[in-house]
Amino acid sequence: MDPAQQIAELTQRVAQLEEELMRAQRLSSVGALASSITHEFNNILTTVINYAKMGVRHQDEATRNKSFDRILSAAQRAAKITTGMLAYARNTTNRIEPNDLKRLLEDVLVLVQKDLQMHRIGVDLVAPESVWAMANSSQIQQLLMNLIVNARQAMKENGRLRLIVRDNKAEGWAEIVVSDSGCGIPQEKLPLIFESFYTTKAPDERGQGGTGLGLALCRRIVEAHKGRIRVESEVGKGTTFTLKLPRSESPAGFIDTSAA
Repeated sequence: MDPAQQIAELTQRVAQLEEELMRAQRLSSVGALASSITHEFNNILTTVINYAKMGVRHQDEATRNKSFDRILSAAQRAAKITTGMLAYARNTTNRIEPNDLKRLLEDVLVLVQKDLQMHRIGVDLVAPESVWAMANSSQIQQLLMNLIVNARQAMKENGRLRLIVRDNKAEGWAEIVVSDSGCGIPQEKLPLIFESFYTTKAPDERGQGGTGLGLALCRRIVEAHKGRIRVESEVGKGTTFTLKLPRSESPAGFIDTSAA
């Protein structure tokens, strides 16, 4: 076989393996949230059952209307979580287009919210307005999921997660900051954390630790977007990741109905 053809085939195979790894890591992130999401669905189901019983027991219109309202609200919450999970797990398009980073972050928070609550992690979200970037929505959501799950795992109960979305027009970036109050990373290890299979996570009580793939894939995603990712950390005080993506203006004709 011609050497050039061999190189081309090997390059194609490497690209395929990278895509498979990306999908596996995406599903792994969902798996890490399985317990909390199951717990959330159990709470939703309990709400639906209890208000259905109340509506059956009480014949007055006011009580029944209240029951229907609570059942509808719980069902909408379940639908939002299910839609988010399916979109996160299935979306594999490589298209880069204008995306509202605030909305992408909010969609990820729907999936991780219960996990953060179960571990008593407080969230400070600073996102005063829509911030648009040229981005692949599924890849950036995967990146954000990785950073947020890592942050939660680095913190003890009553930790604080700070999320900032900002528009850096002067430098041409749309930025997201993910900051935790966790254990921090030693300075000598910081240059290594984006390397494949390198992890700072010690095995837990079940013998499970980090795979060392999450941050490596984050770097790959950022490079594909021609963006930047920076990490700052101090042992005992926490870690801050700053993601910078090429900014974009909002698409023509876009109307924000999120507050409607």
